[in-house]
Formats: sequence, C-alpha cells, structure tokens
Amino acid sequence: MEANSRWVAITAVAPVAWGANYYVTHEFLPADRPLYGAALRALPAGLVLLALRRQRPRGAWWWRSAVLGLLNMSVFFVLVYAASQLLPTSVASTVMAVSPLTMMLMAWPLVSERPRAAQLACAVLGLGGVCLMLLTGVKGTSVPGVLASAAAMLVSAFGHVLTKRWSAGTDVLASTAWQLTAGGLFLLPVAAAVEGAPPALSAPEVLAFGYVSLIATALAFAAWFTGLRHLSAGAVGLIGLLNPVTGVLLGTVLAGEVLTGRQLCGLVLVLAGVVLGRPRRQGPPPLPEESRRPYRRRDSERRGRLLS
Repeated sequence: MEANSRWVAITAVAPVAWGANYYVTHEFLPADRPLYGAALRALPAGLVLLALRRQRPRGAWWWRSAVLGLLNMSVFFVLVYAASQLLPTSVASTVMAVSPLTMMLMAWPLVSERPRAAQLACAVLGLGGVCLMLLTGVKGTSVPGVLASAAAMLVSAFGHVLTKRWSAGTDVLASTAWQLTAGGLFLLPVAAAVEGAPPALSAPEVLAFGYVSLIATALAFAAWFTGLRHLSAGAVGLIGLLNPVTGVLLGTVLAGEVLTGRQLCGLVLVLAGVVLGRPRRQGPPPLPEESRRPYRRRDSERRGRLLS
C-alpha cells in the first residue's frame, strides 16, 4: 500500500503542474504563436532530459520515439492551444476530463487492463465533479473548438496507453527525453514555415517558458510516465482529474476568482473520485507450479509418517 501511495504521489505532480500551466500560459506567453509555443515547450525539455540521461534510442525505439513524440507532444500541444483559443476554459477542461474513461477503455485492448467497475464509477464521479466546477452556463462554445479539444483528449489518451505498452524495461527519463525531443524537432520546421521567424521574448516570457518547459513538461511528463509504468492506466487517468482542480484553485488564489458553493461541491466530488479510485493493495503473487511441488511432496511425506 505504501508503494502504491508513493507512485500515486509522484504521478500527481503531472496534473498539478499542468493545471498551473494554464494560468502561466494565459498570463505570460504570446497568444499568436501556437506552433512555436509548442516547440519551445517540448524541445528544451527533451534536451535537458537527454543531458541528464545521455542515452540514445536503440532498435525499435527510434520509430517508437517518433510516433509517441508526434502523438504525446507535437499534435497534443497544438490541439490544446487551439482548443484554448476557440473555447472557454471551462468547456475545454470539461472535454479533457473525459480522458480517464477513455484511457480505461483503450487500455483494455492495448495493454490487457480490464477496468474495474469501481474505477469506472469513480471516473464518472470525478467527471461529474469537473462538470459541476466548470460548466457554469458560459457562452461562446464553437464546434471546431469542441472537436479540437476532443481530438486532444483522444490523442493524449491513445499516446499515453501506447507509451505504457511500449515502455516496459526502458528507462523512464530516457524514453521521455526521446519523445520530447522528437516532438520538438517535428514542430520547429512547421512553425518556421507557418509562423515565420521565432518571436522575440521578454524577460517574463522567458521565465514563463522556463516553467512551461522544465516543470510543466520535463518534470510533469517524467512523473506521468513513471506512474504509467507502476500503476494501471485507469488509476493514472483518475489522478489526471487533479488538473482542472488545480486550475480552479489557482484561479481563486492568484486571479482573485470567487470559489462558489457549486464549485466547492464539484471539487469534493473530484477528490472523492481520485481517492476512492486509487490502486488497491495487492497481495503477493502465487507461486508457480514448479515452486509448489517440493512443498506438496514434503506435506505428503509428513502425512505418511503420521499415519504410520
């Protein structure tokens, strides 16, 4: 149980950092350069992790890094930006909150993790809490924005489950570095072709990009993929519900927003879904048949002596 709690705490670093990332991006980063913004988020983070691990991909990990970098970093980062521009934050966050259910369903065929009924119930409970917190009758919802947010949710859920399937036996920091570097390298030429020269950044924007790249990307994805290594995809997805919770709390503390009774009830529901859906304590695995045979032989000999 202590080991599971440790992995849950490590995994929770990611959604908390991502929740804070919404505030930092909205307040301090240029809003008209989504491709450069995504590239400057992914590539420096990947290079930092590469400097820490200094491992190159081997064998299948060359093409796996390209596929995962494209899904988890390039496409996902750009879709999230587009959704945030086209939708109110509440609607975009609510669409992304469907991710736990999506990850559970995708993990069943891809990594043979059949979702438990309790986990599905906790995911629905948490989703209800997110809706209660964020859906407050806002206007301005657009079909392209909803499609972009839904596509981001599907791409990230598929990419994260695929990462879990492929990453067994591979160093977490190294594989995260490969994905981030590949994703950043994919984005740079596209950004140059579409958005022209890189933007000139002020000192606050440089610091903000430092947080986005090092904390909300390098550290967050390393923690997230570590959680995927040790916990089920469904449990990790539930922990991801801390993302909108963090956004609401930061809006209350830093932006002076009022936390209503409705939002407080939604916050309680989300936290209840995360806590109740945490991994159960698992007993020791059963001994293989070969290991049980000597014990069975000694037991039969002991019974024979007693009868004689």
